[in-house]
Amino acid sequence: MAQEIERKFLVVGAGWKGAWPVTSIRQGYLSTDPDRAVRVRVAGEQAFVTIKGPPSAGALARPEFEYPIPRADAEWLLDHLCLQPLIEKSRHRVTFHGATWEVDEFAGENAGLVMAEIELERADQKVELPSWVGSEVSADPRYTNANLARHPFSAWGRPGAGAAR
Repeated sequence: MAQEIERKFLVVGAGWKGAWPVTSIRQGYLSTDPDRAVRVRVAGEQAFVTIKGPPSAGALARPEFEYPIPRADAEWLLDHLCLQPLIEKSRHRVTFHGATWEVDEFAGENAGLVMAEIELERADQKVELPSWVGSEVSADPRYTNANLARHPFSAWGRPGAGAAR
């Protein structure tokens, strides 16, 4: 079974910025159910549909199945079937001590949010944290992209906003 194991952190400061590869990402959700999220993503010139199951092992691991689809199909799904607003972000691939971190700078309804994630081989794998990594939010459901699609970061200042439902 395919599995994703990752840790997520808020980013502090600009120490991560540099001449790293950047990919523009536009993604939306056909389902945001925590037990079976279905995502459509356009990343650069590529497009994918991804199915994620419920988290386990302290919310770090979850089943994940990702398949390439034609970009035109993905664009249509994003524009016509996916929940709105879409997630828009720039993904920077930052190397730190031999590990690749993905730093996402969110735009649109989630502008102002910057998160870093690192994919692991094992849930108990030790990771050296860069100085620009702040609080860990791996187990906080507010920071899943599926929740950000339903409860955008820009609305969190309003009472009742931002909570995972």
